[in-house]
Amino acid sequence: MKINLKAVSTMAGALLALAALSPAYAADDSTFQGLGGQQGIKNIVATLIPLVLADARIKESFAESDMKHVGLRLEEQFCMLSGGPCEYKGEPMAESHGGLKITNAQFNALTEDLQLAMERNGVPSHVQNRLVAKLAPMQRAIVTK
Repeated sequence: MKINLKAVSTMAGALLALAALSPAYAADDSTFQGLGGQQGIKNIVATLIPLVLADARIKESFAESDMKHVGLRLEEQFCMLSGGPCEYKGEPMAESHGGLKITNAQFNALTEDLQLAMERNGVPSHVQNRLVAKLAPMQRAIVTK
């Protein structure tokens, strides 16, 4: 039996292309699913906003913010970073936070509020940790003081 290497190579390439398009090989959306998908993220942000506005450590930072807009951008960001089908439409972090003189303590306070919001929405701690790990690198662009 003679094997046609060109045909095998072409077939292997076709299989790899199909595998790349297959949902089984799609980007990992387990964090997105663990957050409850888009509705779960909406619920988390709806829980987060009042926590932030009541948090004495950071509420003044949001005093002049359009919280509906902030909420929408957070939903997009959490969705995108968690592997969901969303696109973040906001400004880059350095631009949107540049003149706000945010401290590490304020950044950490918001993170704590986010974790509390996720907990209140039944998100398992390992999923919470994965989202926070995706958000952590933004600290360099957000903290300016």
